[in-house]
Amino acid sequence: MTTAQLIAFNLTLLAAMAAPGPALLYALRQSVAGGFATGVATGVGLGLVAALWTGAALLGLNAVFALVPWAYLALKTAGAAYLIWVAIQLWRHAHTPVADSARPGARAFLGGVLVNLANPKSVLFAGAVLVVIFPPDLTLAQKGLIVLNHFIVEVIVYTLFAAFLSSAPARAGYLRLKPIIDRTAAVILGALGLRLLFGR
Repeated sequence: MTTAQLIAFNLTLLAAMAAPGPALLYALRQSVAGGFATGVATGVGLGLVAALWTGAALLGLNAVFALVPWAYLALKTAGAAYLIWVAIQLWRHAHTPVADSARPGARAFLGGVLVNLANPKSVLFAGAVLVVIFPPDLTLAQKGLIVLNHFIVEVIVYTLFAAFLSSAPARAGYLRLKPIIDRTAAVILGALGLRLLFGR
């Protein structure tokens, strides 16, 4: 494994994180609604599971999914159901005061964990990226380094998001438009959940 390969992996990871999806949308909303600490805790939860999906891909879980398709289907169905549930809660509580709608502390971390657990497609994506970038004969230590690197990159990115979006102007704008923002987020997360449920 070379430094150039690790840099290529990080650039691919940053591009994937920038693409609109349930993890990014949830992190942004949590940061604006709950403030910096909530945003960071959410990001740590998201980053931990994303890194674990990469670790699973490195250990061959994508091959297991190919051999045992019902396991992937079960994970995908549970994940889709969770995203749809989050969407319903956002829609229902769009007019709830912000102090009651954001997830503080440990709940923010758990929310981040569950959102990224809800997308087993991440392991298939990670598997495809890893095969293209890294050689097949990685040592266990090198695989561990890739997973740790992935986690650190995710936490840094979500911390930067939280710092920016928890600023006074961002929070003021969110509080002013909370029902619209939350219901828009609900529609997008619900659509992503349905896509995960019925997509291939």
